[in-house]
Amino acid sequence: MKKNYIIGILTVSAVLAVIVFRYFTNKGSGDGASREISYNFQIRPILSDKCLACHGPDANKREAGLRLDIAEEAYKALKEHPRAHALVPGKPELSELFLRISSADTSYRMPPASSNLPSLTPDEIELIRKWIVQGAKYEKHWAFIAPVKSPLPKVNNEKWPKNEIDYFVLNKMEEKGLEPNDEADKARLLRRICFDITGLPPTPAMIDKFISNNSPDAYEQMIDTLLQHPSFGERMAIPWLDAARYADSHGYQDDNYRSQWPWRDWVIHAFNENLPYDKFVTWQLAGDLIPNATKEQVLATGFNRNHKITEEGGVIDEEYRVEYVVDRTNTFGTALLGMTIQCARCHDHKYDPISQKDFYQVSAFFNSIKEVGIESTVGGHETFAKNPRMDITQEDLQGVLNFMNKSDTQGLQVSVMKDLDTARKTYILSRGVYDQHATEVFPGTPAAIMSFADTLPKNRLGLAEWLFDPRNPLTARVFVNRVWQDIFGRGIVKSPGDFGMQGDLPSNPKLLDWLAVDFRENGWNIKRLIKQICMSATYRQSSIVTPEKKKIDPENIYLSHAPRIRINAEMVRDLVLASSGLLNKTIGGPSVKPYQPPGLWELATSGRGLLATYRQDHGASLYRRGLYTFIKRTVPPPSMMIFDASNRDQCEVNRPRTNTPLQALIMMNDPTVLESSKAMADLLIQEKKKPEATVTEAFMRIINRHPQKNETDLLLLYLTEQQIYFNTHPEEVKKITNVGEYKAKTTASPVLAATMQMIQVIYNMDEAITKT
Repeated sequence: MKKNYIIGILTVSAVLAVIVFRYFTNKGSGDGASREISYNFQIRPILSDKCLACHGPDANKREAGLRLDIAEEAYKALKEHPRAHALVPGKPELSELFLRISSADTSYRMPPASSNLPSLTPDEIELIRKWIVQGAKYEKHWAFIAPVKSPLPKVNNEKWPKNEIDYFVLNKMEEKGLEPNDEADKARLLRRICFDITGLPPTPAMIDKFISNNSPDAYEQMIDTLLQHPSFGERMAIPWLDAARYADSHGYQDDNYRSQWPWRDWVIHAFNENLPYDKFVTWQLAGDLIPNATKEQVLATGFNRNHKITEEGGVIDEEYRVEYVVDRTNTFGTALLGMTIQCARCHDHKYDPISQKDFYQVSAFFNSIKEVGIESTVGGHETFAKNPRMDITQEDLQGVLNFMNKSDTQGLQVSVMKDLDTARKTYILSRGVYDQHATEVFPGTPAAIMSFADTLPKNRLGLAEWLFDPRNPLTARVFVNRVWQDIFGRGIVKSPGDFGMQGDLPSNPKLLDWLAVDFRENGWNIKRLIKQICMSATYRQSSIVTPEKKKIDPENIYLSHAPRIRINAEMVRDLVLASSGLLNKTIGGPSVKPYQPPGLWELATSGRGLLATYRQDHGASLYRRGLYTFIKRTVPPPSMMIFDASNRDQCEVNRPRTNTPLQALIMMNDPTVLESSKAMADLLIQEKKKPEATVTEAFMRIINRHPQKNETDLLLLYLTEQQIYFNTHPEEVKKITNVGEYKAKTTASPVLAATMQMIQVIYNMDEAITKT
């Protein structure tokens, strides 16, 4: 009896084993075998989100000795169960990884409930099963493989592309069942390229001239003209200043004044001169180390001195010196490599193959600067720039630094880079603590990205050479992605500061790589790259969104229409000032302090230094571009912060785009907007135009197109109503028109007040601050 029972059990087990085997074999020979599963684009994101926190690069947090991010480690016998393997290529039924993630037993299933990570979805489990059936093949992370130029993909609509970019974009569209939009009308196209290239709106005269120009080259000619405009450098500088954490104060509690603006002027100049990106970055990293370096090249190194600097008495000198080194290391990783290497300061990176040793090897390049943690407390002129620093003389302004806008250079200094005669020793710091020295390390780079060649000098100049080596997989990709983001509102890689395992996958990897290689092959030419994007049919599309497109691609990842995005904080200010005629077009010079609610600085100050009290500027200084607005780190400009500007505390490569009621309140109540309304109304009244012409002129100045009839009718009606109101409420006229320092040439009257209110309505149209 017992024997028959045992035989029965064995028979049932054998039958089940055959069923299971056939199940997996049949599944593997079906759709799983016919379509190759990509480790990089389908499997690695699952492992990264659900597994690598406990089974990834960080040895200190690794559970059961199992590492899943490296093939050789994942194939090994398990430490706790030597007869079992996490992955058995071709055999999911023998792979502990698959058995654990698919188990119904919660005590056995991975990830465990205690990890607070969600279980894998059925689709994710099935993807991993198919991947194992296909051989569980690993690939090097896509961002760590040097980009190659793919041939242009085939497209069905061969008439649509205008350059190479369009083939890659259209190919993706067609895969998703999308069609591109028609080209936008000329007025909207002009507005778009003006904001993207110069950050300023077109004038009514520019609009009419462009619309009437029927030359087939009119669009390209306009792009070429805008690229040569001095405002190009100002527009391009804005995102770079975010990445470089440029500000006009030192930060921390005292947050005193610093004179770093000459470096900002150099950035504008470099973009206008179209300095190739490799030189642009090399000078900023190591201009002082270039043989026979000019003062311009040394000035460029201010990039690495833009970090916060303490002036508080009683701090530990070495602690803050180390913080400065760490800041430079983090900025290098985020701004130039698009990597979160800062995560490896205290321990090995949890997701990326970057060890703590790697972090401190990179930091060694920045550890020998001739600086101290606390040089001087808040005081006079000597505290405005910290050692090492460079004096700027009148002779410099007439020579190599002639791009600077300053007549009086007495005592003008700027913080720059200069190394000690003997390099400081660099150590791994246990848990990232400044005085917990562990193993000594030497300058180097993460091998997972690209090893640092022995032939390169072990200094910042060598680091720059490493960065622009054709084999470096990140440098070109990261920059072209950020330019794409600045223009389209979203990068091909959505996470511009994280090209690592936890970063977003590229929406169009072949396009990203094609652009990166093309950018490098064409001499790192920034203006060429921008023109290339603006000339594409992808860029020229209208922004109309059909219900079908919204359903298929709600985030417009595949760019079947032009994105509708709000212009950035600086451009909102520039639009208002430029449209009203108030804009001061002076380029460069010290930062300015425009209108600001009273008491903000006074509520957040130690009471020491020049910046304890806000002293507003006057006259033409009130009307400078947003780029030149004074940034005090502890109390950044409120109106710009409401529009998501950076406070420049640290490197930032992607501003958020929020939509809040406070932004509407700014557009309705900010003194600059109200004053601009008055200035424009004054200008239009002086021209003695008929009401309809006045409405049209104001609309074209702000919205940058001719208004439609219904828009004109509504604004005319509102203008008439407001004039009737002010005629019967003369006491309100003075109240409305008494704003700002601008002195109107026409007398305060119901006409002036009514015209101001009509202009205010246009400023508050959604289209006014939206790039469409």
